Amino acid sequence: MLNPVRSSQFKKDLKKARRQGKDLNLLQAVVTTLADEEPLEECFRDHGLTGNWRGYRECHVNPDWLLIYKVDGEELKLARLGSHSELFA
Repeated sequence: MLNPVRSSQFKKDLKKARRQGKDLNLLQAVVTTLADEEPLEECFRDHGLTGNWRGYRECHVNPDWLLIYKVDGEELKLARLGSHSELFA
């Protein structure tokens, strides 16, 4: 099992998501699946990123609510959480 590590920016993004009323239970289920090193269901559209985010992966918690993460050794690094426009603008 991987150890989830939240970046400071992820923590800020999580607070914002909480204020927006996002489904944090769904996010927790996704993080647990990733930490257990199990593949995500196809509906989460998990894929690798390029450019500035090379080496990271992105999955869609909801259609426009994304999680950017990276598996690094025994750690699951949770980098960002937000919409396409918030993360890639």
